[in-house]
Amino acid sequence: MPEHSSVHVYLSWAKQRIDEMDATLASLETKASQAKADSRAKANQFIADLKRLRDEFQAEVKASTQAGDAALQDAKAQLESQWNAFEVQLQAYFESAGKQIEQQQATFRDIAAAQVKAWRDAANELQAEASKTAAARRAGVEAAIQHMKADAAQAEARLQKLDQAGNKSWMALSGALAESRRAFDRASQQAWNAFTQSTSKK
Repeated sequence: MPEHSSVHVYLSWAKQRIDEMDATLASLETKASQAKADSRAKANQFIADLKRLRDEFQAEVKASTQAGDAALQDAKAQLESQWNAFEVQLQAYFESAGKQIEQQQATFRDIAAAQVKAWRDAANELQAEASKTAAARRAGVEAAIQHMKADAAQAEARLQKLDQAGNKSWMALSGALAESRRAFDRASQQAWNAFTQSTSKK
């Protein structure tokens, strides 16, 4: 059963990153389509580079999940590196593009929405798995799910507050996203551990 838990945690982690990449790309594509021809060409090249990184990330996730639990830790380390490359390119883009507060805010909102959706999806998946376990074993899992939902609500409130503050640098916005991402990872790990413990009881 620990393997079951680690696979779920890994998949939640990977799905959240892919969803954030997709949200980032969608946001940038919308803005690029409105740009003048010369800046649109640069933006399109940048978007193509980010898509390549996202596609490599997705391919690695798919390959590692097929390889089994033993490969997950090595794969996650590799994926962390790819994720960091994606974030570094995005940071560099916003730094070189000057003060594009509107674009930064739009991208932040889209990524924050993807994070909130990831929290909800993970809690719903865990709830569905918990419903399959015996009622006597479900209490610990239900408590972990409620804790995860409360953490999600707090993360969403913090992100909304930052969004409403406006005129924040991309560094501040990405820092808040990273903090929320770490909280998601911890909550997901704790919830799946609770699930694993409840289902392994005799």
